Amino acid sequence: MKKIVTLWTILAVMLFTASALAQTPITVSGTGEVRLSADTAVISLGVNARDKDVLKAQQKVNESIAAIRKALIEKGVKEENINTEFMNIYAMYDYKDSLEELTAYNASSTLSVRVTDLDSAGMVIDAAFAAGANTLNGISFSASDPSQAEAEAMKMAVADAKKKAEILAETAGLKIAGIQSISEGGVYSYSNQVGNVRAKGMDWEEAEEDAGTVVQAAKLIVSATVSMVFDAQ
Repeated sequence: MKKIVTLWTILAVMLFTASALAQTPITVSGTGEVRLSADTAVISLGVNARDKDVLKAQQKVNESIAAIRKALIEKGVKEENINTEFMNIYAMYDYKDSLEELTAYNASSTLSVRVTDLDSAGMVIDAAFAAGANTLNGISFSASDPSQAEAEAMKMAVADAKKKAEILAETAGLKIAGIQSISEGGVYSYSNQVGNVRAKGMDWEEAEEDAGTVVQAAKLIVSATVSMVFDAQ
């Protein structure tokens, strides 16, 4: 009786092994993208000043930065949302007849201003420039809670991978029998640096001369990728 059971066990293992060997692995990648509205903007702006005296150049910058901070706080921006992003001082030279002559010092300072009310982003820029800012380096947009969009993007990535595997299997005269493995490639949020900015002095159609800066954020893109191995037979 034991010999019969053993033979059946061996036969079952052989059949399972043969079935497994008959399966063909199909490796595919899938991607998913979800568009999401931004609710936060980080504005990078500041002051650039020059003077033959390095201390005077730095003083000009410091005074303007202090005035900008004061103006933004008066406009309702929280002090903790105004942070120093970058500071720099360098010497400027003039080269004549192989001689190096110091002409001035260039000092600059950049503030990072976080705004959670996107309708006020243009006002923040206008207030900063009215207070002495003379550089606008860019605006980045983001979403405070992209978790739902990230989950949806991953679902779309898996569905995309499954669809590709089914197409490949059907073309080869096979059918999907199962999944060997799933590997997450990553989930990323892409924020456009500048969506749409209309500033004073720019030549825009139908824009009033005294119109303030208008900032319009484009949709953010949340992207996910997966790698999957399917069994086909």
